[in-house]
Amino acid sequence: MSSVAVIDYGMGNLHSVAKALEHVEPGVEVLVTADPQKVRDADRVLLPGVGAIRDCMAEIRRLGVDQEVAEAIASGKPFLGICVGYQALMQRSEENGGVDCLGHFDGEVKFFGEELKETDGERLKVPHMGWNEVHQSIDHPMWQNIADGSRFYFVHSYYVDAAEKALVAGNCHYGVDFDVAIARDNVFATQFHPEKSHTVGLQLLKNFLNWDGKA
Repeated sequence: MSSVAVIDYGMGNLHSVAKALEHVEPGVEVLVTADPQKVRDADRVLLPGVGAIRDCMAEIRRLGVDQEVAEAIASGKPFLGICVGYQALMQRSEENGGVDCLGHFDGEVKFFGEELKETDGERLKVPHMGWNEVHQSIDHPMWQNIADGSRFYFVHSYYVDAAEKALVAGNCHYGVDFDVAIARDNVFATQFHPEKSHTVGLQLLKNFLNWDGKA
């Protein structure tokens, strides 16, 4: 039986993610766990996250999740980051006055701003909350059976600006263009919430459970 560890560091939408994984692949063993050995033993690893990055990074470091993430990525097993679990993989975030992240990807997490406007002058609300089109910038197994331009669900006030654009797997526009998915080797991470994105989100989670970790 295939297994996936959803890392529990107290800052994620854990149970909705777990239920979505069980829904798309009824035979999968989903472990919501903080146990490093269970994370090591799992076939796949998922890093969720919601809330302020400072609090998330503090718990990640306090519980040793930073080491668990590094080991999982180095192992070559499929790894998925979601929302703050995506932002945490970058070098640094502007949030909370500036926070150092895990540094697995070169890039910065930036604030949309208090006066975010569209090019036509329309005032945009922050956080960016709701459905938006995701444009796939690379061909990747995680996009299998998901049409380019599909709409996914977002809730965030900060966005990723990746330094290595060749690694960006998907992008979006909300006042500014920003990078909503990144991929390298066995790692794929998204700003949007697949577990809240109905059919296309469930397809992405299904793809994750069937992905061998290779691009």
